Amino acid sequence: MKKIALFLSSVTFLAACNNAPDADKAATTDTQAVQTAEGTPYSIDSTTTVSWTGTKPTGKHEGFFKVSEGSLLVKDNSLTGGSFTIDVNSLNNTDMAADAENKAKIEGHLKSPDFFDVAKYPSAKFEITSVEPFVADSNAAQVLTEGATHIIKGNLTLKDSTKNISFPAKVTIDATSAKATANFNIDRTLWGMNYKGPNNPADWVISREVNIKLSLSAAKK
Repeated sequence: MKKIALFLSSVTFLAACNNAPDADKAATTDTQAVQTAEGTPYSIDSTTTVSWTGTKPTGKHEGFFKVSEGSLLVKDNSLTGGSFTIDVNSLNNTDMAADAENKAKIEGHLKSPDFFDVAKYPSAKFEITSVEPFVADSNAAQVLTEGATHIIKGNLTLKDSTKNISFPAKVTIDATSAKATANFNIDRTLWGMNYKGPNNPADWVISREVNIKLSLSAAKK
C-alpha cells in the first residue's frame, strides 16, 4: 500500500512539474458548421509558421510545422474566414538542433503512431468558423495575447478527430497583406493523442497541454 501511495505521489509531483508555457487556453467544443464566408482570398505564404512546445518533467521540446496551402478571406478590411493545411510530416524539432542524432530520434518518435502517426495522417487542417472582434471587458485580464483584436473560432482536425477551438488573436490587414498571430494551449488528449494509451502512467507525466503559436501571413492574390 505504501508503494502505491509513493508511486501516486511521484506521478502527482511529476505532473505538476511539466506545465505548458503561459498562454491563453483555447476553448474546445464539438465541431461547428463552416459557414460560407465572403471576401477576397489572400494566399498564405511561406513565411507562415505553426510552432509547438511540448513539456515533460525533465524539460521541454520545441519545433514547428510548415503550412502546405491555405488562404484568408478579407472583406472591407476585415478577416471573414479562411483555412490552411499543415504538413505534419514537416515536423521539425528546434531545441535539439545541435545534436543531430537525438533530433532525428525525437522527430521520428513524434511522427510515429505514439503521437502524430504521419504515415496514416500526413496533414492537419484548420477551418475558420467565425471571427468576432475582441472586446476588452472585465475578463480582459484573463487574455494573455498582447494586442488581441479578435476571437477566432475554427475546426482543428488532427489525426482522425476534429474539434472546434476558440482563441484570441491579433489581426492586421492592409491593401496587400493579412496577418494573424496567436499563442494558446490545447489539450492534446482531446484529439486522441495519448502516449502508450490514455490510461498509461507513461502518458501521465507528459503535459496534456501543448502550446501552439500561430504566425499567419497572407498576400492578396
